[in-house]
Amino acid sequence: MPKHRCIIVDDDAVDLLMSVAQVRKVPFLELLATFSSAQEAAEFLQKNEVEVLFLDIDMPGQTGLEFWQNLHSKPLCVFITAHAEYALDSYESAAFDFLVKPLKAERFERCVARLEEHFTLREKSGLFDQFLGGDSFFIKEGHEQHRITVKDVLYLEALGDYTKIVTTQRKHCVLSTLGSLLTMPEFGHFTRIHRSYAVQKMFVEKMSASELVVRGVSLPIGRKYKANLAF
Repeated sequence: MPKHRCIIVDDDAVDLLMSVAQVRKVPFLELLATFSSAQEAAEFLQKNEVEVLFLDIDMPGQTGLEFWQNLHSKPLCVFITAHAEYALDSYESAAFDFLVKPLKAERFERCVARLEEHFTLREKSGLFDQFLGGDSFFIKEGHEQHRITVKDVLYLEALGDYTKIVTTQRKHCVLSTLGSLLTMPEFGHFTRIHRSYAVQKMFVEKMSASELVVRGVSLPIGRKYKANLAF
């Protein structure tokens, strides 16, 4: 896997060093720089392209959440904070992951595994070929074509300009935004539960105020999408 560029922003020197130590263990991440404030990071991002942002939330001046929300071009964001109560706000902002300090190696490794999957899927991303009779479609991935039946799609996950299509058999990634997919008649019955997720209600196993479970996978529910979940 090629290297993917990242930066770390944290105003606590000890926590910053711990994050640096973890990131440097990851073969596919290239740490370009570290910063102790959002302002310094913003100046760097104006001139440099970054794919992953490891970001503290509780910082003086501009908080990590404010900084992330104000970014025009957003890399993948992994929030790292000592304040677990920010979890819902971070997921509402479509962050990639949320890690609680003190940073634990096992939890960080799970985040890294998700990042690796994300980049692998994106590199293999395909294009829709055609719909067949309204209930199935082909995805071109390289020289191969995969036929997917719409009723086998568990959920859709936004990945920036891409969308992950998770089926009962495997995962695919297509070069299309989630919003664009949901305008297609074939996906018209999918329910938007979050700015990053849409599901087929028939696969929902259980639901709480903040998340639901689809085939054992917990997905966040955005505040403004709760009205969509009336069964």
